[in-house]
Amino acid sequence: MSVVSGLSVGNGDLRGRRTAADDDSDPVGPLWNAAQVFRLLSVLYALGFQIAVNGDLLHPGTTWALFAGLIVSSALFAVAYLVGFGRNWYWIIAELVVTCALLMSTWLVASDHWVANNQTWPTTLWATNVVISAAIFAGPVSGGVFAAMVAGTSLFIKGTVSFNFGRNATLIVLLAVGVVVGLAAVSARRSHRALVVAMRLAAATEERERLSREVHDGVLQVLALIAKRGREIGGDTTKLATLASEQERSLRQLLAATEVDLASSDVAAPDQADLAVLLRRHAAERVSVSAPLDSVVVDAGLAAEIDAAVTNVLDNVVKHAGEQARAFVLVENLGEQVVVSIRDDGVGIPDGRLAQARLQGRLGVAQSIVKRIESLGGTAVLDSGPGIGTEWELTVPLSEGRRGNE
Repeated sequence: MSVVSGLSVGNGDLRGRRTAADDDSDPVGPLWNAAQVFRLLSVLYALGFQIAVNGDLLHPGTTWALFAGLIVSSALFAVAYLVGFGRNWYWIIAELVVTCALLMSTWLVASDHWVANNQTWPTTLWATNVVISAAIFAGPVSGGVFAAMVAGTSLFIKGTVSFNFGRNATLIVLLAVGVVVGLAAVSARRSHRALVVAMRLAAATEERERLSREVHDGVLQVLALIAKRGREIGGDTTKLATLASEQERSLRQLLAATEVDLASSDVAAPDQADLAVLLRRHAAERVSVSAPLDSVVVDAGLAAEIDAAVTNVLDNVVKHAGEQARAFVLVENLGEQVVVSIRDDGVGIPDGRLAQARLQGRLGVAQSIVKRIESLGGTAVLDSGPGIGTEWELTVPLSEGRRGNE
């Protein structure tokens, strides 16, 4: 019950962490905040421009009324974007409509001569705000499209299209702002997603380690004790001992498999695997596995072949070494090569047994172990004799695959 209870609490902690990660503030929130600072500065610039040119306009009073609308709309959009409820297409399109309408109001307050020789009345700097909003919300493409729409409105008001960007760089400036800010928003979102994945992996790893400690300190030890005492008592309890041993082995493999899944997310590429973690899955009541604390990262195909060879060796231990035989697996990362030693304390292989099996057409050892390792460019050396157990030493070069901890 204690383990089940611990599992429930642990999963709750994990769900809590994931929720916290999922509910983080908008990853482009700082960009929205900075954009509103820019909006304030653009309004101040528009105010200075209004004061400077108001005397040259046809209808100064109307211009001030329109400018009051500019201030109110700017404040409304700033609040909407800062709080967050305005970060959607409805508000951004509404801002585009307001921006284009105020740009076109230049016709109402200025003469044709003034329009031809000046920027549109609310200023290009203030009109850039909607481009920034679109770029933050939807990326560089949307930023560029909105920049073209605002610049197109400005050109429509002037009635002429000029490609002399040295004198009129409105389109270039708006496009540059839209693309650059959009790229910054995309980068921020990608970084946020990577951070969320890292947080989830860290939480899952911590939870697995906690469960492994609890299971190892509790359930596995109890099962091992039951298996040991059951064999000592004998009789009907032998079956109970066998069941306990099988459950212990299954539980160890389950924990090791979970470790493999998590470790595979931490290797340098999806086509790689941690050989040390992979071989730890074989740990059981009568199988001990020793591996480096550091990862032994190799090509996934190479790891699978070595693991298959080790599996065959351990299967032979179960079949031929004797009921009480124990196996010991040692993994060594020598930099240029990896060495896996599998030793058992069983009855050993009588002299001539392998040659006899080969003559009888039973090529399991030769094909499944030796040939498999040789196909990887390595060697498989067998040392055995009656009463001294059996030892395999599998040596595989890593020159074709990437080594861990480089």
